[in-house]
Amino acid sequence: MCGKKTLKHLSYDLRAEEQLRLPLMLPGIVSTTGIAIHLLTVMSLSSIRMMAGLCEKLYRYKDVVCLIAKSLFYNNFTSGSLFLDTAMQPIFFLVDNIVRRLGPIFVTLVVGLTTTVVLIFYIYILPYLFTCGVHWIIFHLVFGHWLLMNIIFNYYKGVCTPPGYPPEGNLKAIGITSVCKKCLSPKPPRTHHCSVCNKCILKMDHHCPWLNNCVGHYNHRYFLQFCVFMWMGTVYVSISVWPLFYEEFFGDAGVTYLPQDQSHNLEDTRGQGQVTDFGRTYHNSILLEFFLCSGVVVALGALTLWHIRLITRGETSIEAHINRSETARLKKLGLVYKNPYNFGPLENWRKFLGLNHRRKFWTHIAMPSGHCPEGDGLKWNFNYDTKVNGQSSV
Repeated sequence: MCGKKTLKHLSYDLRAEEQLRLPLMLPGIVSTTGIAIHLLTVMSLSSIRMMAGLCEKLYRYKDVVCLIAKSLFYNNFTSGSLFLDTAMQPIFFLVDNIVRRLGPIFVTLVVGLTTTVVLIFYIYILPYLFTCGVHWIIFHLVFGHWLLMNIIFNYYKGVCTPPGYPPEGNLKAIGITSVCKKCLSPKPPRTHHCSVCNKCILKMDHHCPWLNNCVGHYNHRYFLQFCVFMWMGTVYVSISVWPLFYEEFFGDAGVTYLPQDQSHNLEDTRGQGQVTDFGRTYHNSILLEFFLCSGVVVALGALTLWHIRLITRGETSIEAHINRSETARLKKLGLVYKNPYNFGPLENWRKFLGLNHRRKFWTHIAMPSGHCPEGDGLKWNFNYDTKVNGQSSV
């Protein structure tokens, strides 16, 4: 008991001592707090004076500051389109990388679908066409293989032929008109930078994912001829397969033109609502052939017409946008813009196809030909007419 009382009394004594010591510590605490507040006040005043001095200097040299700011964020080429282009750069980067990696897949898809269409034509459609008479047999054999030969040749050349690049180092041969802002290399007329290939392309039209290649000066003709012959081929196949498609899609009659050992496989169970493996394969193949070819006729036909229009006007896909904006800009100034590379439809096509007195249409265009286009893609002739409908032209 005595021990417990002693401990209790000791605790009471310690608490009393602390209570007596606290008033003695308060002046020190108050003085330390005052010093801290004083230091903060001095620092705040010095910061305010420093900021005021800086603002005074900035105001004194405001013209220089404005000039520096404008030099960082403004130049004569700044426009809304440039701002939008800069803002969209992350999306462009993503699309370019996707297109670059999907290019080989697109080429494989073109080869695979074309091979499928040709095989179906040989296996299921030619037997029907051979029942139409000897003259039709000769026509289909000659015309069909002529189209197939041109399609294969022009697609191969379009994929494997480099579009053309500016030579490095030889500035005299290039004939510089500007410098590419992306690769910082000399850029001849009609040359543009391809962000997918990461190179400057001579007379660039566009980057074609179906070719996995840029369409430029040296393979532009192959691209267009592939489009034309492929469109003609799909039209030809769609017309040839139409009677069979109509019968399979709308009718239920058997087919009589197939060899005897195949026709009975297709007909023997149709009346009972059953379909053999051969009949099912035949039905699906005819539907695939027609729908695939007719879809390509519409899509590829629109693309081909667009490029034919551009070539007739002596411009590429990129130059079409440039010429449109320049026409609108100069129209506000009372001037008429004229494309300097437009020499008229016939001359534009002659230059594009690379025809001359030694090269003829029937031997170098209608048949596969690997001749080069006119010019080297570095230097171009201009149409210098200075009057257009009595008005000044630029």
